[in-house]
Amino acid sequence: MISTGLRLALLGALLVTVAGCAGGPPPAPVAPPGAPARLTLTPVSFDQLPGWKVDHQAAALPAIRRSCARIASLPADRPMGGDGGIGGQAVDWRAACAAIDKIPAGNDATARYAIEKWFVPHRATVGADDTGLFTGYYEAELRGSRKRGGRYQAPVYGPPPDLEAAKAGNGGKYRTRAEIAGGALAGKGLELLWADDPVDVFFLHVQGSGRVVMDDGRVVRLGYAGDNGHPYASLGRALMDHGFMAAPPSMQEIRAWIAANPAQAGHMMGQNPRYIFFAIRNYSDDGPIGAQGVALTPGRSLAVDPAFVPLGAPMWVDTVEPLAPNTPLRRLFVAQDTGSAIKGPIRADLFFGFGDPAARQAGVMKARGRYFVLLPRKGVRPTS
Repeated sequence: MISTGLRLALLGALLVTVAGCAGGPPPAPVAPPGAPARLTLTPVSFDQLPGWKVDHQAAALPAIRRSCARIASLPADRPMGGDGGIGGQAVDWRAACAAIDKIPAGNDATARYAIEKWFVPHRATVGADDTGLFTGYYEAELRGSRKRGGRYQAPVYGPPPDLEAAKAGNGGKYRTRAEIAGGALAGKGLELLWADDPVDVFFLHVQGSGRVVMDDGRVVRLGYAGDNGHPYASLGRALMDHGFMAAPPSMQEIRAWIAANPAQAGHMMGQNPRYIFFAIRNYSDDGPIGAQGVALTPGRSLAVDPAFVPLGAPMWVDTVEPLAPNTPLRRLFVAQDTGSAIKGPIRADLFFGFGDPAARQAGVMKARGRYFVLLPRKGVRPTS
């Protein structure tokens, strides 16, 4: 699903509903189970986007350009995803992307003019409803060492060599989190590094990627390299089901409960059977890599369900600020990531970056909101 800061990552609400973004492979673009939800995209004018003229659109240009560079590398006839191929083909994006690439940095008026010229906003609805759930995530930050010793006792594992073969022979599943925590992989030489807090490692798994500040001062970035095939189960939900929480807890409340109940913490974290394996990535300081294969931009990248929205599409978001719920959050984002719990036609997970401010925002972000998908003027094929 990514952040840093204090450590941890996951929206408080996400601890109850989401399985992390940034880093994992994009889920297959299939409709959710049950009665298929149908996304309708209706062309509107930019004047109908609330707050459009007060955003700093130039701040979104780096994210748009990264996505455009990725799209430019695709075959011309590659479908741009979404329900019914709403994004057309990769070739349909090239003229718009070329124009965006020429916009001078820092000029909001020019950026706004170019986006209005080359894109058409589309209001997203499901039936008569145009709202959905908006959550947040950030890049986890841990403290670690290459060698086990002292406070560094929590392993971060790379993928076992028998992972895929074992999953193939066991219905797509490998050992559970509880089994691995119990020592199933100990002594096999799979440890990439050792962290100083097993709780931080747990939330690293939830996020799917993170930064590790090593004991020698270097910073190492970890990225998703595989999983055990088990479904994600929310720790927040497990705490509620076991009577430890009366209402969906925030990330901060979950951390406080774990600190106050160390004897039960391991068992409760084991209620989530899903386990993520990592690799050390040579990411730049631009940010963690999302499912589109580009670095994520704090406050401008978001995760979506690619069954409905094509990765790389600019999106106008209309929701509320997580730390000031009476204040609108209206901003241009780019769909650059996915998450195993980010499912449905109007569902988004906003990337807040890393650090304590990002952790605080992601930890409480859970609000209704709506979005508008921006598609290039050439080759636009809205659904209905």
